[in-house]
Amino acid sequence: MAVTTKKIQVAVADDHVLLRRALAKLIASFDGYSVLFEADNGKEVKAKISQHIIPDIVLLDVNMPDMDGFETARWIYTTHPQVKILALSMFSDENTIIKMLRFGAKGFVLKSVDPEKLKEALDSVMEKDFYLSDFISEKILSGLHKNVDIQEEAVSLTAKEKEFLKLVCSEMTYKDIAEKMFVSHRTVDDYRNSLFEKLKVRSRVGLVMYAIKHHLVEL
Repeated sequence: MAVTTKKIQVAVADDHVLLRRALAKLIASFDGYSVLFEADNGKEVKAKISQHIIPDIVLLDVNMPDMDGFETARWIYTTHPQVKILALSMFSDENTIIKMLRFGAKGFVLKSVDPEKLKEALDSVMEKDFYLSDFISEKILSGLHKNVDIQEEAVSLTAKEKEFLKLVCSEMTYKDIAEKMFVSHRTVDDYRNSLFEKLKVRSRVGLVMYAIKHHLVEL
């Protein structure tokens, strides 16, 4: 009997109907993906998820009426942290990118993204829990450098936490990191959750941003 592989279910939230439908059609054409629902704004996303119609990924437009991407991302992360958020925008300013990442988004793509790059972003978010293109990395660095003089309270990190942070900035999955550090996957989860609490971040991208800002990794 043939084994049926469950498709990754994506919700597409964008108030531009033509673009949303085009994105939904494109995603549905990707091998291993299906579109669970479309939404015009964050309120519709909230309503669907509250009815237990829960996707694996939400492709979330930043600028929407009624309930924008920032508010929606914060709600999703708070109530359903297992749902991965891939932010979508036609704007590329670093403040927008960093704010979405801090609100729990796993990555950020522009509406002008090539189909191949969109597929790459979706795959990366599912497999590695984050997506950082060269474009996003440059924008993050730009935004962080602008705030270089802002003093932050010092955070004490163990040697293992620093090692974990360096590996988080690589292309490794959490499973790969566990093998590299010769620890269990559960121990890696403990490192991650401890750092989320210590550094006041919500995602792997947030950990990467911290490591970059505090020179814990060479770029």
